[in-house]
Amino acid sequence: MSHLSEQQRNALRDQLLKEKNDLERRLAENDAFGENDALGSTTGELSAYDNHPADLGTEMYERGKDIALNESAEHQLEDIERALERMERGTYGQCAVCGKPIPFERLRAVPTTAYCYDHSPDKETSERRPAEERLLEPPFGRTSLDERSDQNQFDGEDAWQIVERWGTSDTPAMAEDRDVSDYDHMYAEADEEEGYVETIENFLATDLYGRNISVVRGPQYKEYMDKGEGERLLEPDPYVEPDNLPT
Repeated sequence: MSHLSEQQRNALRDQLLKEKNDLERRLAENDAFGENDALGSTTGELSAYDNHPADLGTEMYERGKDIALNESAEHQLEDIERALERMERGTYGQCAVCGKPIPFERLRAVPTTAYCYDHSPDKETSERRPAEERLLEPPFGRTSLDERSDQNQFDGEDAWQIVERWGTSDTPAMAEDRDVSDYDHMYAEADEEEGYVETIENFLATDLYGRNISVVRGPQYKEYMDKGEGERLLEPDPYVEPDNLPT
């Protein structure tokens, strides 16, 4: 037997029917919150390809809001219809989880609810996070290979460095490194060489098949030799004075 009196059930049924009629009337009168109107109809444009992007942006925002309001009203209607069905089956007012009676005061406040307070799915803000977030930690997620000694390839951090070199909203005053005084050194690892990892990769070249090794004597080659990291070649070196050539 239901814990609700006949007077309480009738009051709740009347409340549900009133809300149902109000929602149906609202959806009918405003044509589903304008969702069925063609994009651009409110601005009088013949095409969505607009010469006034701000106007079209505003209309796009309003269209998104209309869709959200319409979906919300439809969900409310579904909840009301389910509640009326539970009334017909005689299960209205019983918690769908534990089967205990739902107090009349709670039903009066939320007549569509199928749960008691303890088992309400929206009683608390969920602390659960999307599974995708696990792939975003640490920064650059699983595409960052800096922490791995066995990997030395283009990764997510390198991709960000390339994008960052085109500019961000940061200023030298906001740089993590306090020695930064200009925008050219704002981006991450600004002193890192581009296009190669080891200096020797910058000036040592081969053909497509890894043969015919040649040396391109640029600034990196000179720096490499000045640090004593390589042997001078027998052929003349433009960075070495003739009197100082090795014998």
